[in-house]
Amino acid sequence: MIAADPDHELRYKPMTYGGSLDHLEFVEVTPIIGREYTKAKIKDILHASNAEEQIRDLAVIISERGVVFFRENQQDLTVDELKEFTDLVGKLSGRPKENGLHVHPLYRDPGNIPMGNGETDENIYVINSEAAKKLYKTMAGKDSKEPKNLSREWHSDATFEICPSDFSCLIMEETPPHGGDTLWCSGYEVYDRISPPMRAFLDTLTATCAQPVFRSACTAGGYEVMSPRGSPLNVGDEFAPVHPVVRTNRQTGWKSIFAGVGLHVTKINDVYEYEDRMIREYIMILITLNHDCVARMHWTKGAAAIWNNSCVWHAATPDTHLVEGAVRTGIRASSIGEQPYLDPASTSRREALGLPRA
Repeated sequence: MIAADPDHELRYKPMTYGGSLDHLEFVEVTPIIGREYTKAKIKDILHASNAEEQIRDLAVIISERGVVFFRENQQDLTVDELKEFTDLVGKLSGRPKENGLHVHPLYRDPGNIPMGNGETDENIYVINSEAAKKLYKTMAGKDSKEPKNLSREWHSDATFEICPSDFSCLIMEETPPHGGDTLWCSGYEVYDRISPPMRAFLDTLTATCAQPVFRSACTAGGYEVMSPRGSPLNVGDEFAPVHPVVRTNRQTGWKSIFAGVGLHVTKINDVYEYEDRMIREYIMILITLNHDCVARMHWTKGAAAIWNNSCVWHAATPDTHLVEGAVRTGIRASSIGEQPYLDPASTSRREALGLPRA
């Protein structure tokens, strides 16, 4: 059992909000997860006279709320500004100094289509369903004729790396009139929905997060995978790191379910096969039963979202093929954080805030 140790100091001192964003209008998406800034422009935050203070405060809000939406059209933000903004959110919130933005592993793939401006960038992932079909055509089970299992959509970004993404920022360039929503689920709250004895057990577990499609895509395409990818530790083409099932968020000091479910998690380590399946199904059931843990974004042209991958999963809704003429494209930059860890001094979110058990 890895219980909170009051005599042990947290590895990272929790960040506190300084008030620099109090002038911005916002609504909380739900009581548990998500905030939406209704009129704010990322460009204004990035170029404010106290930009670092505002971005640091925004990192606190993202880390506590899980995900932040910017509803106003953000398409005046250049690609370089999107990269700078995302990089600063990670840097100013204490990520390892040697880390930067994630590099798309399959950047050299001819199926990696350009952004809307016709350019490509190794630090930008283009959200496009047609491109995804080309990039991930070697993924196992892709040609299954069975109904789509949407539980497979849940993931946090770059879990297949030794150092995954801490923050990801996505600007949606083109959206259909309906469909294509994205959902985020709070790993903090899912952890708090678990009984103390079960939480103590999950605290001891790790998971293998293998994603062999990157190696198979490079082999099929005859090119080398990009390396390093935002951290000196993210090298090579193995893409099968071991991460804790429960991790500590460095910005808050709160525990979250992390490598327990989703697209990149291939097995829970050191348990029997049935137990592995049972644990992952149990966590997925918690996500689907507790929809108050979920924030949903209906995209509008130019809207943006930035989230903390250490404490939320997200899932796209793959239903745009049902909308005639639907186009859904966007660009995403991701900062690379530390190697996931579970701090003995960390607590759950509700424990830290003095809230009753769910």
